[in-house]
Amino acid sequence: MAKVLLPSPHPLTPPRSEEDWVTWFRLLRSRRVGATTFHRLLAEHGSAATALASLPEVAKAAGVKDYTCCPETVATEELKAGRIAGARPIAYGSEHYPAALLDLPDAPPILWAMGDVALLQKPMIALVGARNASSLGTRMARALAEGLGREGHVIVSGLARGIDTSAHMSALESGTIAVLAGGVDVVYPAENAVLAQEIAEKGLRLSEQPMGMAPMARHFPTRNRIVSGLSRGVVVVEAAAKSGSLITARNALDQGREVLVVPGHPFDARAAGCNMLIRDGATLVRNAQDVIEALHSPTGLPVAQPSPEPAPPPEPPREAVSLKEANALHNEILSRLGPTPIAEDQLIRDINAPAQTVAPQLVTLELEGKIRRQAGGMLALA
Repeated sequence: MAKVLLPSPHPLTPPRSEEDWVTWFRLLRSRRVGATTFHRLLAEHGSAATALASLPEVAKAAGVKDYTCCPETVATEELKAGRIAGARPIAYGSEHYPAALLDLPDAPPILWAMGDVALLQKPMIALVGARNASSLGTRMARALAEGLGREGHVIVSGLARGIDTSAHMSALESGTIAVLAGGVDVVYPAENAVLAQEIAEKGLRLSEQPMGMAPMARHFPTRNRIVSGLSRGVVVVEAAAKSGSLITARNALDQGREVLVVPGHPFDARAAGCNMLIRDGATLVRNAQDVIEALHSPTGLPVAQPSPEPAPPPEPPREAVSLKEANALHNEILSRLGPTPIAEDQLIRDINAPAQTVAPQLVTLELEGKIRRQAGGMLALA
């Protein structure tokens, strides 16, 4: 799927000092500022400090009265909590930030990491599936994780029950990354507390959520976009027709990753989603070698080493938009959105207006609370 990004004339400078980190956290944790809005604000204002200072005026122009940014004490307390827990923040554009996430329009501006961050520079494959996995499903997950681990791949999953748990346990020695829906210091489910500790010691735990935050239902789809985004391909082992694993698979397709699926018996509801994916064109796999061959085939995802990001092109001149034009554009955007999310680039094509004109109005509507963003750059009415 094509991605709509605003080019910036300013080189991105990750935080270097404590003051920089506080500013980044304050901007990111401010009300109605998500990952996409964070990147847009940085692109428009050049630095987190300038964007933070401008945010009340941006909100005021959007009709939000008495808007206040995230207090400095909240940001300093989060940094302190991270140090106490033994976690470290990784900023977008910094040395340890995973190159695989750089091309996502909603890439997490900051990731909390607990464990071996060097794993983020190795080839990664996601392994996901049912929480109520069958005995055959967990055996398959173990075999895949062990086989892929022997070939040098890091296994990425979500620390959920069932398939995720089996995948992590089998890849502890070869390398595994658990992406959490809550804070990196909050283990869910509680039954995986020992496994989570082992992953922190031998592998890596990641989260974009604030320290100490308990996972909520809305966090799991956004977590899934990181699982798929980190990976060269997503392998699905047992998934019902409506499951989080299918969300991860859809994210993978939107992100240009390979989707590989273990087939299941037609009478087993836990395999219904897997069989649907295969019917719709996903690659069928029987073992780890099938996965490796699919990823290295001419039609699979190419094996590429991360390369330095090219300098962004200069930002095109942006014509001033009058209040009347802005209101008309707001009405046009809202009339085309509904409860079912659509891709931002599709919305811009439907409106038939320049991306650099529509994008700031989307930020305004998001700050007003009239639209909401979902994983994969999707938009819907709030």
